[in-house]
Amino acid sequence: QVQLVDSGGGLVQAGGSLRLSCAASGRTFRRYNMGWFRQAPGKEREFVATINWSGSSTNYADSVKGRFTISRDNAKNTVYLQMNSLKFEDTAVYYCAASLNIIVVVNDVGYWGQGTQVTVSS
Repeated sequence: QVQLVDSGGGLVQAGGSLRLSCAASGRTFRRYNMGWFRQAPGKEREFVATINWSGSSTNYADSVKGRFTISRDNAKNTVYLQMNSLKFEDTAVYYCAASLNIIVVVNDVGYWGQGTQVTVSS
């Protein structure tokens, strides 16, 4: 069991940066694979990035590869998404996600954060 609270969204101009944070309350946080998904208006929720329990392995959607970086600090029970070179197409609600299994698609996720809005102006 884990509870997730994500934050850090806001309004930024194209080319700018934001860092999202996800604070987890579970005492077994270190066992969980973590990730970020996003959902734009009228679109399905889509995979953005994942990181395994130790932080040794990461995976990114092609659309964000080279611009976004996922990381975790197990001592602080926190996962981050550093977003650089933001584009208008990155505008969406971003959701933190957790699972004891590997995360590939939405249905793999066991726990969700409440979401944080990221808006990129062109």
